[in-house]
Amino acid sequence: MRGDLTGPKVRTTERRKVGRAVAVLFGGPSAEHDVSVVSGWAIADALADSGFALERLLIDLSGRWWQVPATAASGRPRSGAFDDPANLGAAGPWRPGEALERMASRPVAPIVFPALHGPFGEDGTVQALLEAYELPYAGAGVAASAVGMDKALFKRLARGLTMPVVDWLEVPASRWAGARQAVLDELAAFSDRHDESQLIIKPARLGSSVGISIAHSPAERGQALDDAFRFDSLAVVERYLDHPRELEVAIVGNAPDALEAFGPGEVFPGREFYDYVAKYSDGVSGVTPKADVPEALGERIRALALDAYRAIGCEGFARVDLMLAGDELYLSEINTIPGFTPISLFPQMAGTGLGSFAAVCRRIVELAEERAASRVRSRLTPADLPR
Repeated sequence: MRGDLTGPKVRTTERRKVGRAVAVLFGGPSAEHDVSVVSGWAIADALADSGFALERLLIDLSGRWWQVPATAASGRPRSGAFDDPANLGAAGPWRPGEALERMASRPVAPIVFPALHGPFGEDGTVQALLEAYELPYAGAGVAASAVGMDKALFKRLARGLTMPVVDWLEVPASRWAGARQAVLDELAAFSDRHDESQLIIKPARLGSSVGISIAHSPAERGQALDDAFRFDSLAVVERYLDHPRELEVAIVGNAPDALEAFGPGEVFPGREFYDYVAKYSDGVSGVTPKADVPEALGERIRALALDAYRAIGCEGFARVDLMLAGDELYLSEINTIPGFTPISLFPQMAGTGLGSFAAVCRRIVELAEERAASRVRSRLTPADLPR
């Protein structure tokens, strides 16, 4: 089912006490650590207020796991507030295996809600760890997370399925280190082919616009590549679009034939493009969960977003980003763990059909419970083996 922003029917979910606890993971050893803390804390507060037995698990920049008390912050945590978890009364630290074993050994394991942005949390790594300990969790599985996080791999898949994407080149860091001039010559030929001297250069496997640059001229391309390689070993170089409309769609659901799409919403960057500052600094950019587009275009946008969600085998929830340049619509990327900050569009868009921010979080937990109930047992006994 597709959400319709012209007159959504808001679903209400009563506040309830559930038997299974929820463990919200946030932080993580990535450049998106601070954003994840804000998202995770907001999700945890919403679920706690809804009656869930709630645990807050912080993963610090060193990869250590801590259980943080609800009193560690009041409302939205400020940047760096959790840099010293011990001073906040947090229990721990534990190595990942220790923390996972503590959850898996309980009579009833909690539902894990990863609110981890960037590498480790959004690329399939933590999902694989949760699978190894047979812990149920919210959101995309290992394969969908990995494909969604890798912009180059996602573009290859999308183009192979004839979905429209902006043309691009891939530059490995090893090649840049050994053949800088040859790479710059390739970028020059690429820009000439599109009759546009400006290029977008970004790390292939990072989010929140970290490491992204606009190289306005050939002289800026080398530095832009150096900046991207600070965060990843692969850079994606894209054709420049002149101030396209930035549109987003929120998708919620597990089964491919039972998905709900909400939006499109629109972002109005307050800077040259939607960079990290524009995304996460209050008052810099504007957003709306209801973009001013004709209904036929809105249907086309939602349909393309749903195609992308299904293509990577996504489950639970995701945000699909698109760009509209004139009459040309392009699929940009898919975020399998989108932001849940006060200015994030995903919960705003999903909330047009599901209700409040808390209702969106509850629905995601319900989908995790549904998936956990339907999973086939993965560990075999000798009696299960063919003879």
